[in-house]
Amino acid sequence: MKTFSAKKNEIEKKWYYIDAKNKILGRLATILSTYLRGKHKPEYTSHMDTGDYIIVINAKKILLTGKKNSDKMYYHHTGYIGGIKKISFKDMIIKNPERVIYLAVKGMLPKNTLSKSVLKNLKIFSDSEHTHAAQNPQLLKI
Repeated sequence: MKTFSAKKNEIEKKWYYIDAKNKILGRLATILSTYLRGKHKPEYTSHMDTGDYIIVINAKKILLTGKKNSDKMYYHHTGYIGGIKKISFKDMIIKNPERVIYLAVKGMLPKNTLSKSVLKNLKIFSDSEHTHAAQNPQLLKI
């Protein structure tokens, strides 16, 4: 018996949406990364984008456990000497709540060229309204 390998025209992608209200960030990100990669499907192939589209709503109501709400910091570098910048989780959730979930999921994906195309399948909205109603997404229960 030959090993199964999914072809591009055989991959069927579904649309799911998930409500992030009162969900723990890390636990939500693991589920999102699994569905984005397609590891929940029996036809999973590691070198192909077999994952589904995921819509996340209520991103600004995500939770963290313990004291991470006040202690967690996000760092980035501007490219100039001494140009390290940091922002706390409290400020980030007010300024850009979509970025919090995006960075958590991005950190859980493999560091290769496939992760860029997989991340395009993730749509994050800070409120309960989204613009993908025409795709008829199904509720993803976790």
